[in-house]
Amino acid sequence: MFESFQKYLLDKVKISDEDLEKIESVCIHKRLHRRQFLLQEGDVSRHNTFVAKGILRQYRIDEEGEEHIMRFAVEDWWISDRESYTTGLVAKSNIDALEDSEVLQWTKENFEQLVATIPVFDDFIKSLLAKSLIAYQNRVYSAISSSAEERYKEFLRSFPDLSNRIPLHMIASYLGISRKTLNRIRQV
Repeated sequence: MFESFQKYLLDKVKISDEDLEKIESVCIHKRLHRRQFLLQEGDVSRHNTFVAKGILRQYRIDEEGEEHIMRFAVEDWWISDRESYTTGLVAKSNIDALEDSEVLQWTKENFEQLVATIPVFDDFIKSLLAKSLIAYQNRVYSAISSSAEERYKEFLRSFPDLSNRIPLHMIASYLGISRKTLNRIRQV
């Protein structure tokens, strides 16, 4: 499983075998079954998680019991409840597997030690976090300024293979629209 992370990392940065061994030595391998939680609301997010195989989703449940999907994470993506991970407070969101998945995790302490001792990894993570912030800003802007149809088209452009791997009601939740509206848009 670590091989997929190693390939991912080597595609992005030049890193020594010794540094890769350091990263692997503190890596936790985890397999999740479909619908199994990686994190539940009320727990503390203590890991950075890399998706080696499968799909995970991060979502919150409102007072009426309705799910609101904030993000999906597929192969070669990272996921965590960033607020809980950073502050040590309990998570407000859930993360679960939409299909059988394999993930790699690093505890906060180990991850911080890796970025402190491997400069190229530190630079990579800083760049990754900056790109993630930009993506979140664009998602917020799209949510408040784009039509449902525009958001769906952008979803298909951003995640061309994902629409075949997840149920329509989850796509609708991610887009902030009803399934009925999504069905209407898809028929046009």
